[in-house]
Order: sequence, then structure tokens, then C-alpha cells
Amino acid sequence: MTVGDFNKLPKGIAREHLAKCCGSRSWVAKMMEARPFAGTAGMMAAAQASWDACTEEDGREAFLHHPKIGNMDALAAKFATTAKWAEGEQASVKQASQATLQALADGNNAYEQKFGYIFIVCATGKSAEEMLGLLQSRLPNAPDVEIRIAMAEQMKITLIRLEKLLNT
Repeated sequence: MTVGDFNKLPKGIAREHLAKCCGSRSWVAKMMEARPFAGTAGMMAAAQASWDACTEEDGREAFLHHPKIGNMDALAAKFATTAKWAEGEQASVKQASQATLQALADGNNAYEQKFGYIFIVCATGKSAEEMLGLLQSRLPNAPDVEIRIAMAEQMKITLIRLEKLLNT
């Protein structure tokens, strides 16, 4: 699909596509207001500007639309509409050792208990071990620092998913 094709979509379908890229209703609404987009660069710039205008609460809402890193069972069950994308993003987890998977699960639980949301990382191109290292390095962060990092990671994921949308 091209940006021109996207611009021509009925509003409801366009919203559905955007929601697959980012689960924040506020971000989707801002993107719908910015439509039509002047090419791919215009769409990506609007995505960034829309995210920059979002709140921490919007970020937390977006995080709810991701499976925990390493939880491949959740991909099929809870995240059916984005499972294919998320599975590709977390592809390296399939080759991880049981010890790494257990450490990811333990780290995810500790992270969620501390911050109140799941660990968000742009997993594309990262090994399970790299993601585990990032999780462990971010656990000591203060909540105000970590939410900014998590929101920046969400934006990376959103931009990648927008590119995937335009390449379908």
C-alpha cells in the first residue's frame, strides 16, 4: 500500500491500520487529524509529531498492545491482529536458551512490578540476550527516566510498523 492508497482508505479502516502500528487511541486520533499525508516522509513526520504530543498515559495504553518479550504464546492468543509483526520483531527469542527465556520472564516480572507496565524495547534485529541485557540495564532506572525510554522505544516500533504497513 502506498501513502496515497492509505490516504484514500475509509476512516474506519485507516484507524484500524494505525491501531496495529500503535495502540494509543490518542496517537491514532492525532494521525487521523493529520491525514492526508504528503508521502512517506510526511507520514513518518506526522507519526513522530503525534507521538511527541502524547502523554505518559497514552504511552502506557500503547504498551498494553504488546506481548511481553519472550512470551510467544501471548502472540497467538491476545495479540492476533499484530501477532505476525510482533513474532517477526521477536524472532530471535525462538533461538534463545531456556536459561535466557527464564531470565527474560523473571526480568519482565520485576520490571512490571517496579514500573507498572511491561518492558518495551524495539526488538527488531536484537538477540534475546541483547534484549535481556537492555532489560537488566534499565531495571535500576527511576520511573520518570524509564517512561521516557519506553516511550522512545514505542516510537521506534511504531515507525517500523508503519513501514511494514506501507509495504503490504
